[in-house]
Amino acid sequence: MASWVEELHFPHVNIPITIAHLLPVSPAGPISAAPGDSLYLSNLDDIIGARVFTPTIYFYRFDFLNNSTRKSVMKTLFDALSHVLVPYYPLSGRLRETKNGKLEVFFEQGQGALMVEAYSEMALDKLGELTVPNPAWSPLIFRFPNEEPYKILDMPLLIAQVTLFSCGGFSLGLRLCHCICDGLGAMQFLRAWAATAKSGTLVTNPDPCWNRKFFQPRNPPVVKYPHMEFMKIEEGSSLTRSLWQEKPVQKCYRISREFQAQLKSVAAQTNDQKFSYTTFDALAAHVWRSWVKALDVKPVNYKLRLTFSVNARNKLKNPPLKDGFYGNVVCLACAVSSVYELITRHLTETAHLVHDARIGVSEEYLRSTIDYVEVDRPTRLEFGGKLTITQWTRFSIYECADFGWGRPIYAGPIDLTPTPQVCVFLPEGEADPSDRMVVCICLPESATDKFKEFLSSVDQSRDEDVDRNN
Repeated sequence: MASWVEELHFPHVNIPITIAHLLPVSPAGPISAAPGDSLYLSNLDDIIGARVFTPTIYFYRFDFLNNSTRKSVMKTLFDALSHVLVPYYPLSGRLRETKNGKLEVFFEQGQGALMVEAYSEMALDKLGELTVPNPAWSPLIFRFPNEEPYKILDMPLLIAQVTLFSCGGFSLGLRLCHCICDGLGAMQFLRAWAATAKSGTLVTNPDPCWNRKFFQPRNPPVVKYPHMEFMKIEEGSSLTRSLWQEKPVQKCYRISREFQAQLKSVAAQTNDQKFSYTTFDALAAHVWRSWVKALDVKPVNYKLRLTFSVNARNKLKNPPLKDGFYGNVVCLACAVSSVYELITRHLTETAHLVHDARIGVSEEYLRSTIDYVEVDRPTRLEFGGKLTITQWTRFSIYECADFGWGRPIYAGPIDLTPTPQVCVFLPEGEADPSDRMVVCICLPESATDKFKEFLSSVDQSRDEDVDRNN
């Protein structure tokens, strides 16, 4: 069974980059906002976890590109972006704080997105196999000199760095503000940009919809759930300390179709439930348990949290959300377990916690989340006893990113180590995630061997779990 889980290695390379130009990108035509105007952001948009830029990288290999063609790459992307910014005009604005720390988008002269033209004397094949996220790719994502961590106010809301390599290939490194769109919204925007570049004329299908007031809080707010995902919990365990004091390393593992099926089968070994677990339920539970076991978290009675985003679009019935909405429509589901219960109980019971948290996200839960933030707006990220799993396997990221030069050979994140309590489930290239996927996670170097051992095996019974941990 261990062969069904394969560790994927990436090289530690130094990528020399020369920044040639910083180019502001303004909408190519009139937009539905004038200088001095502002736009409302919902409590789902400006929640503390969305106040970040999401960095992604896209690699394109073209050995045949000459200097003239390479220059046209930059022009094509620039021109297409300027046209797409007309219907997606909020991305040309900036963020500012209003009363009570709430954010809004505002518009002034001279704003716009930012494109960066960069060059590298390296060839793409010197970067190693472009299959898994590599922190060494960070120079391919533009950051301003001396930029503060997590800065989002008065920043371009879209920053795109095009790096042209000596072989003729190039990378597109994006930083997109999460306050403007969630993962599915980002894919909608990316698809429009790529289709416009490919056709030479503006393509938006569906037409983008802003309407963030769809998610206004109720008056008065009605908080019906405890929302453990936002709870301020004092760090009383060794978990966070072990990750932040010892520099974590990023590890990636290929998970085969057979292993996913095995996990799902083992999780289903119960006779008293009238539902089935999804692959996500089983894999998320297994990764959570393996991570906690490898970190040897103490004390064992400490309560841990697993959080993960749930797309709530199909939960909205009264009224339904308009097609083309690209804002944040995700809820943070939360499963809670003590360390002891997590490492000694059967996988079925942990998968049950994940399942219940996932199906517990309803329209009312989403409205309660909005009202909770209105009443007690979180001002800092809470890491106490928490692992957060982000699922990218449902995004058509490779299909969306064909700008006319074919689909990227890699598309996805780069570096998880700045937030080492985040785990990402990724598609491997264009492979069907049900065939194989990649799990990326951070651990102290001292825990990596144990994690791989736990990840590669499935506990078949509660007795085996107890024996292993006694």
